[in-house]
Amino acid sequence: MPRLPVALAACLMLLPVTAPADTVPGSQAEITMSFAPVVKAATPAVVNIYATVVVQRRETPFAGDPFFEQFFQDFGRVTPRVQNSLGSGVIVSPEGIVVSNYHVVGQATEIRVELSDRREYRAHVLLADEQADLAVLQLEGAADLPSLLLRNSDDLEVGDLVLAIGNPFGVGQTVSSGIVSGLGRSSLAVGGGRSYFVQTDAAINPGNSGGALVDMKGQLVGINTAIVTKGGGSNGIGFAIPANLVRNFIDQAKAGETRFKRPWAGVTGQAMDSAMAEALGLPRPEGVVLSALHADSPFKAAGLEVGDIILSVDGEATDTPQGVMFRLAALGVGREITVDYLHRGEARQARVALVAPPDSPPREAVTLGESSVLQGLEVARINPAVLDELELSDSPTDGVIVMDAEGLAARTGLRPGDVLRTINGEAVKVPGDVVRLTAPGPRRWGIEVQRGGQQLLLRFRI
Repeated sequence: MPRLPVALAACLMLLPVTAPADTVPGSQAEITMSFAPVVKAATPAVVNIYATVVVQRRETPFAGDPFFEQFFQDFGRVTPRVQNSLGSGVIVSPEGIVVSNYHVVGQATEIRVELSDRREYRAHVLLADEQADLAVLQLEGAADLPSLLLRNSDDLEVGDLVLAIGNPFGVGQTVSSGIVSGLGRSSLAVGGGRSYFVQTDAAINPGNSGGALVDMKGQLVGINTAIVTKGGGSNGIGFAIPANLVRNFIDQAKAGETRFKRPWAGVTGQAMDSAMAEALGLPRPEGVVLSALHADSPFKAAGLEVGDIILSVDGEATDTPQGVMFRLAALGVGREITVDYLHRGEARQARVALVAPPDSPPREAVTLGESSVLQGLEVARINPAVLDELELSDSPTDGVIVMDAEGLAARTGLRPGDVLRTINGEAVKVPGDVVRLTAPGPRRWGIEVQRGGQQLLLRFRI
């Protein structure tokens, strides 16, 4: 073998040694760098949902008027109309249990579900909740279907890769990729103030609602439900309901519940800010400050007081009232949890029982008959169980509330959730007052009601 001259060999030894600019992939996975394996595993469990709703609409010249429509909602000819909606769903059990959004199927009279292999099933709703925007369906005659496992959504981190799977715009099953771009989002006007979402930049569009948000193992981390948009399309800000809350919905549906049961906290609180933290002598703002506790609150029974700061619920840190309510809803009624909190700057821990809203004081419900000028009105005393049934979270804790309004009562403009304050100037404190004050007599009537945060005066003649 020929040998190099000594001088040339020495020069070569002084040259810098550099790594090659390109490397050859060492495996098939490195060559493809594809989401295809995850997609193949997850998409068979994501379905398209076609829902039909028959809506009874009353034709009135005041339709759409922000003021007069509420007073003339019972006048005009009633015309039934059929509305069709399109959305997505996720199979979470081989026996055909499907999770979707309430706004997709909650009011549907007919539901048709199509799998990725084009098989079709009829479905009916097992459990639905408008505040959480979740619904659990049962496919009729289904068995041995592909399904997704649910991941512990508390383990998610910002930056995790995720895929959104659904049927956007009705074009067919579609997959978009992105990352988890935020956790614990609670500022959306969704869920009656109880919203708590996983945020993602994976493209979510109309029709994706109810579809799956999955991780790189093909596990369900959330149900796609909402987008922030100005033009109707995805702007990279999508929101999904965390899998831990979805899991509790599924468990309750399998147990035969037809109405979602939330634990009752009986507390009012607000998120800590820097000004409050400074005033309380805390090094940084964290937790939720309790501003009020109901007399029967399980938190009060556990020793918490007004001014205490909740730091974590069952080991999970929380900084918003919505976060506290989400943790309770995901855990479910019947458990006992650990709550870490600060009491006058001292770190404490308490065991809190998760209970259903108590039906006390007694509701004393009354439905007014033909002898009343408000025939068809059903009223009850306000208590936690009544507020939960009406899905109200910001109403007064005492007084008389409208449970239902039909016939003459509906024509006056009263609606469920209204809190009655006075009738013809006389205070209303218990349901019996409504019976007494609505006996026939005067021709002119005035009813003061509280609706949400507004005080209204309804006037009418008979």
